This record gives sequence, C-alpha cells and structure tokens, in this order.
Amino acid sequence: MNQKKKKNKRVIPGLGLTMGITLTMLGLVVLLPLCSLIIFSAKLSPAEFIATITRPRVLASYVVSFETAFIAALVDAVMGMILAWVLVRYEFPGKAIMNGMIELPFALPTAVAGIALTHLTTTNGWVGSLFARFGIEIAYTRLGIIVALIFVGIPFVVRAVQPVLEKLDSQYEEAADILGANKRQTLFHVILPEIAPALIAGFTMSFARGLGEYGSVVFIAGNTPYETEIAPLMIMSKLQEFDYASATSIALVMLFAAFIILMVNAVIQSRASKITSGIA
Repeated sequence: MNQKKKKNKRVIPGLGLTMGITLTMLGLVVLLPLCSLIIFSAKLSPAEFIATITRPRVLASYVVSFETAFIAALVDAVMGMILAWVLVRYEFPGKAIMNGMIELPFALPTAVAGIALTHLTTTNGWVGSLFARFGIEIAYTRLGIIVALIFVGIPFVVRAVQPVLEKLDSQYEEAADILGANKRQTLFHVILPEIAPALIAGFTMSFARGLGEYGSVVFIAGNTPYETEIAPLMIMSKLQEFDYASATSIALVMLFAAFIILMVNAVIQSRASKITSGIA
C-alpha cells in the first residue's frame, strides 16, 4: 500500500493548483486577446462587418496571403523533410552548425530578415541579379513573398520531422530492402507513413505562420494593392488610420482561418496516427 502511494506521488503540486495556473495563463495569454477582437468587431453591425471583410482590396489581400503561404508551406514540407533526413542520417563536418542555423529564423527579428532578403533579391542584389538575367524578378513580387515565408516557416517542418526520424529504426529500411523493395517503395511504404503526422504538423504550422507573417514580408512584397498586398498589412493600415473596428474585423477573419487550419491538422494527424498504428 505504501509503495502504491509512493508511485502515485507527484513532483508538481496537485490538480487544483496546476489547473488553476493553467487556466489563468490560458485566459490571460490566449482568451483575453481573442475576446478583445470580438468586442471591437462587435462595434460594427453585421452588414458593416460583412462589407468591411469583403471589400475588393481586402479580398485580394486574403488571396495573396493564402496563396503565398500555401505554396511556401509546400516547399517547406519537401525541403524541411530533406534537411531533417540529412541531419539525422548523415555525419559531416559542420553538422552541429547547420543544425543550429535551422532555428535562426526563430531568433532573428523578422524585420531584419525582411531587409536582408530584400537586398539579396532585388535586381542589383547577389541572388536577384542572377535571376534577372533570365527575366525573373523576385523582390516586390509574389515570388519574393514566398521566399520570405519559406525562410520563416522551414524550421517548423525540420523540428517536427527530425525527432521522428531519430526514433525511426533503420532496420525497417533494411528489412524492406531484404524483402525486395526498391528505394521508392521503401520511401512511400515504410518511411513516409511513419513521419506523416509530424510532416503534416510541420506543414500546418508553417502555413499558419505564413498567414500571419508581417515583418519579413512587408519589405520584400512591394505592397502593391491587389497584387502583393498581404492581409496583415491591411490590418496595420487600418490601425494607422485608427479604424480599430475594421482592423479587428479583418484580424477576426484571419483568426478564424487559422483556427480552421489547426482543426483540420488535428483531424488529419489523428487519422494518420490511427492508420500508422494499424499498420504497425
């Protein structure tokens, strides 16, 4: 009996205290700011709210944000998986430095990243001048926005997939090879099913981050209305005009979109985990 009590003993205080701290932090950090969006948006009538979020210029900013964020997240998913594979499965000089550099977009101020990327990708920049020879412009186009979003989003994919690959036993691949599977079959039937939930999570987080990104995009986008103007810039423009109701209305739409994305991610991950468990 005493042994059972010792096993059930918790290092952290009981449910009442920890749950109280959790709910307090959740309310202050998450729920309170979200409630403020709803309160400010409520100052508009339903007709005014719909008119605000469906203005042609606002709708165009939604299209730019969703399109560029989705494409960037797809690139992040592919390149992030490759980077994670290299970091886990190979040993080479400078591996620790490369592994640390993956998190640079987290530590670097987004405005600094945006300025640096803009200088690199203009027609006079090191990278932009190379593409300009082929008639491809990067800075001040949607392509430039995608480049910035790839930069800020790729750590999410790498850090989501990397731990799963570390736990994935290489004996599975050896067994598939012994059974006659080629590299393509091993990739799609052995490796991808195991890392699919983590890869989906990384893709979703990269997509959600791209939708709300402002600092690294505003410099490289050019901010041309109906072409390269993103939704976060529309929100900032409304705030600068002291039109808080319109700003919060647009922000509420982006919040709802992010919530839907995360909900879809949770459902897909749950199903993928069940399929993986069934296969195992």
